[in-house]
Amino acid sequence: MDTEEAGARLLAAAERLFYERGIQAVGIDEVRGAAGVSLKRLYQCFRSKEDLVAAYLRARDERWRADLAAHVDEGRRTPRGRVLAVFDWLTEWFAKDDFRGCAFINAHGELGAHSSAVAEAVRAHKDAVLGYLRELAEHAAPKRGRVLGDQLLLLVDGAIVVAGIQRDPDAAKRAKQVAAGLL
Repeated sequence: MDTEEAGARLLAAAERLFYERGIQAVGIDEVRGAAGVSLKRLYQCFRSKEDLVAAYLRARDERWRADLAAHVDEGRRTPRGRVLAVFDWLTEWFAKDDFRGCAFINAHGELGAHSSAVAEAVRAHKDAVLGYLRELAEHAAPKRGRVLGDQLLLLVDGAIVVAGIQRDPDAAKRAKQVAAGLL
């Protein structure tokens, strides 16, 4: 197994384990074992657990945002419909059996105060999501797109937290109603 394949296997195992159980609850040896990678190869791919966590968050960010954008881009939606499609996608995500809340909020709660790499990865994700929401909002409401984008991020993150803590997939539907009112 080459380094690239080992890295991909480690990231896949880390994402599954960290998201399911939490970063601090999962040891590096458990990730290595789940990936079927030797300790030597693990350290060739990632110098530390912190490096692995930051890489996991960056990979999850790319996939999460791509999945969201693909959903929003489906069909022929109006600018308003594209904004509201964000909340439809959240509703589908919240209903999945493996939904455990926001990986970025979870990671920040566990390590953000002690790991600059984790805090940076979390901020980068939230900044990218905010940028995307502002872009959608600017097309839907050009005169107040920036402020609306900021409000949408609060609705998105609030819905994710409520859904994760209360196991309530309808949180996205309620947030969608508020978003529709803001539009």
